[in-house]
Amino acid sequence: MSVWTAIGVTALGCYLVKLLGLSVPAGVLERPLVQRLAALLPVALLAALIAQQTFADRMTLVLDARAAGLAAAAVALVLRAPFLVVVAVAVLVTAGIRALG
Repeated sequence: MSVWTAIGVTALGCYLVKLLGLSVPAGVLERPLVQRLAALLPVALLAALIAQQTFADRMTLVLDARAAGLAAAAVALVLRAPFLVVVAVAVLVTAGIRALG
């Protein structure tokens, strides 16, 4: 399969998924369970992406400076720091550990 064939199939698949989402009746979308799941899904996907990017190196589990930066960001969040402070703390801890190691 060529790259352009894969791109075309992917684009068609995305279009069909979007069309399927638009054809769902409004009554289904107004159910409380569906609304709760729709509100929590982006958070779960972001958490999974962060975990994969922090603790994985190809096919192995790693604990390095990225994990320390994530832990520092979690501490800053528990202390109710503003978002930019949380990001800055994570960056500084990660950079500091990488500089030391």
